[in-house]
Amino acid sequence: MLLLSCTAYSQDIELFKQYNGRYDFVFIGNTLNKAENGTGAPCEINTSSSATLALNPTDQIESAYLYWAGSGLGDFQIKLNTIDVVADRTFSVVQQTSGLPFFSAFADITNQVKQTGNGTYTVSELDLNNVIDFYCFNGTNFGGWAIVLVYKNDQLPLNQLTIYDGLQYVPNEINIVLNSLNVIDNQDARIGFVAWEGDQFISVNETLRVNGNPLSNPPLNPVNNAFNGTNSFTGSNTLYNMDLDVYNIQNNIKVGDTSAQIQLTSGQDFVMINTIVTKLNSQLPDANIIINSVKTTCDSKEVAIAYTVFNSNCTNSLPADTPISFYANGNRVGSSKTNTIIPIDGSEQGSVLIKVPDNTVSPFTLELSVDDLGNRIGIITELNENNNSAFANNIFLKNSPKINTVANLTACNEGFGMATFDFSNYQESAKVASSDTVSFYSSLKEATLGVDQGGITVPSTTGFQAKNPITTIYIRVQNDFCFTITSFQLLVKNCLPKIYNFVSANNDGINESFSSQGLKNIFTNYKTSIYNRWGVMLWEGNNATADWNGYASKGLTWGTSKCPDGTYFYVIELNDKEFPEPLTGFIYLTN
Repeated sequence: MLLLSCTAYSQDIELFKQYNGRYDFVFIGNTLNKAENGTGAPCEINTSSSATLALNPTDQIESAYLYWAGSGLGDFQIKLNTIDVVADRTFSVVQQTSGLPFFSAFADITNQVKQTGNGTYTVSELDLNNVIDFYCFNGTNFGGWAIVLVYKNDQLPLNQLTIYDGLQYVPNEINIVLNSLNVIDNQDARIGFVAWEGDQFISVNETLRVNGNPLSNPPLNPVNNAFNGTNSFTGSNTLYNMDLDVYNIQNNIKVGDTSAQIQLTSGQDFVMINTIVTKLNSQLPDANIIINSVKTTCDSKEVAIAYTVFNSNCTNSLPADTPISFYANGNRVGSSKTNTIIPIDGSEQGSVLIKVPDNTVSPFTLELSVDDLGNRIGIITELNENNNSAFANNIFLKNSPKINTVANLTACNEGFGMATFDFSNYQESAKVASSDTVSFYSSLKEATLGVDQGGITVPSTTGFQAKNPITTIYIRVQNDFCFTITSFQLLVKNCLPKIYNFVSANNDGINESFSSQGLKNIFTNYKTSIYNRWGVMLWEGNNATADWNGYASKGLTWGTSKCPDGTYFYVIELNDKEFPEPLTGFIYLTN
């Protein structure tokens, strides 16, 4: 055990829990010591002891915390009313002068106590018999347990109840600062202590002070012997080597205080403080806020924010017109306020449209701060002034993607006003940023909705068939947030036909008639005339007739015989305003 003397001596008393509302507290517990140690009594210790909880019928249990402590390195698995309890947290100290270790343990037993309610509570199997002999020589052999119980009652005043715990011992003097207080009214202000190993018969310079004022509760707790094995809740003075004490401090703490200074001195007695509970009258709201949604619009600096203001964990209503400030990257960009009085545990939803400055770097951090005039100063005194903000990170100002201009495409009429186009390269050339995606649509509505019903898939852009003289194709360029739409046109035009001027009318299936490419079903009003070398018309046809196959349909040989081999002359009148001049040339006929 002496090897432990170089370890940490204590765990500082710190804030554990805080309750705001109609709350109060009570301690119950008992010692394992059979007698005051250091008095010459046998150095013996029990493994179990009991205490009684007797709340009023209208008291409702809110929380129950079990602390147990003793000499040695610790027993962290015990029973409460035969139910196993395992420590949630543990504490330890080493007495600097002797090098002996001491322990304390904590467990949340709220559910068990709520089910049991009033009655007898017995801690058992807290067995320190294997170590207690090492502590008899200096009178520090002890063990005990305590339940710190928080209850609420609608008849109680509105209080702020704060629990602090840790494990600090008094070598000569210790000072503990209790923070997070908010004293509004000091009427019936109280402080309670769970302390271990205090001796009734040692009162050498043993004092307890709050804000420099000595506390006492005579005759149970004299001013010079605060930790003397007593229970202020039951009036017992046989709680050997532990203390469950409570003091009235309304004359020792002032309205407006946010902390309290606890000072303990002891010239001889080895006293360990495990838990401190304060109860202060307090009637204050507590505003806090959450962000429900943040929406930004493409190419806009405006941000739509939905939020909820709460008045939770408080003891009074939050007034209407409580200010709200909005910050982007720490710069105030807007304001609002609550509209109604928000009751205790109530809330109010709100929404606002703010505009962030042009120089705001995106993405930015959005902060909503309630009870804030814009200078981080509010107009409402609250129970907790440090929970007024809510944050949303990585808010992006959305910009539509940039696009390149794409040219219209023109293709020759393949018949009946249809033509084939290839605009597959527009998938890359239309966008500026390589990460953007490009899709094609046949209508502006489809492009806007991003729903393709026109069948323009990316593979089809290599052989897209337009069925109208003018077809508009819409391009949607999309980034992570926004899209931009552009368009181009597919233009179908009539091109000069290609004439094949060789006719071999010999029934071999090759060049059987006078043919062309890009004439029939394209120039629907065309007329073709065939002449012999003497200028006599032999044949006339149009879009509705078959091509000339070497037979004459005009003149002396009309419909009776093939024309002889030779050279003939054709005239094709396109009857198209784009091509006013007829096409002329020679045909070579063989049979």
